[in-house]
Amino acid sequence: MTIAPEAPATAPLRFLAVELTSRCQLACSHCYAESGPTCGHGTMSTGEWRRVITEAAALGATTLQLIGGEPSLHPDFTELVEHALDTGLRARVYSNLYRVRAAHWRLYEHPRVDLACSYYSDDAVQHDAITGRAGSHTATRAHIAEAVRRGISISVGIVDLGGGQRVAQARAELEALGVAGVRIDRVRPVGNAAGSALPSTSALCGRCGDGKAAILPDGTAAPCELGRFLPGGSVADGTSLASVLASDRWARVRASIPHRADGNPCPPDCLPNRDTCQPGSGTADDDDED
Repeated sequence: MTIAPEAPATAPLRFLAVELTSRCQLACSHCYAESGPTCGHGTMSTGEWRRVITEAAALGATTLQLIGGEPSLHPDFTELVEHALDTGLRARVYSNLYRVRAAHWRLYEHPRVDLACSYYSDDAVQHDAITGRAGSHTATRAHIAEAVRRGISISVGIVDLGGGQRVAQARAELEALGVAGVRIDRVRPVGNAAGSALPSTSALCGRCGDGKAAILPDGTAAPCELGRFLPGGSVADGTSLASVLASDRWARVRASIPHRADGNPCPPDCLPNRDTCQPGSGTADDDDED
């Protein structure tokens, strides 16, 4: 007789990631969300996002991560960050920092806003080959330096794709720029990086759904961004976030993930005490001012 695995005890929600859009100026070969310049913003309305953010705060969440794609490309990005702040949440923006509007710099300077991004190499040619966008290294590096200059809280994740990638040199460069929070992780076989293989829970750190959840652009609830292939319900039809997290379906999803207390955390800092997981030509947004 086969006995279904028992879900770990439900932890209070304290971290919610909202994947506002699948659109991104970059086309990273390893992007778990399969984002890119031709992708859309999904089907969640701004009103639905506001409702979910409000519900997360009511459930006791302390941090909201806004991710994509490139979250700042969502037309109501600023409104949603400000709504999170108004509800008392800390907002964490995971951006590619390819383009930063002047208004967004002011937003990132808020004391309860943290900024995070990905970086791949100190070599511009190698970095741009990974992102699929010429000039992305120069732009992202300059914006990281500007964030440090402005005193903005910023952390950077480096995903090691192998093949001679200059990971150690990239880390040294970031530290020389003044970035204190730099983490390195292996590429996870999810999304673009999975190729023809089916995604597996072996790609996850084992802490997915442990006091955290992610909402995808169509309203699907997942235990984390990388665990997007494990849908645990949907908030798009007006179903409350609380109902989804209390459902048998959510419990089954959590039970399907092997819990590994010593598992390698997802980038840049997907730890119970750090609260997050990692994200990923020309668009109309490319003329945003720096």
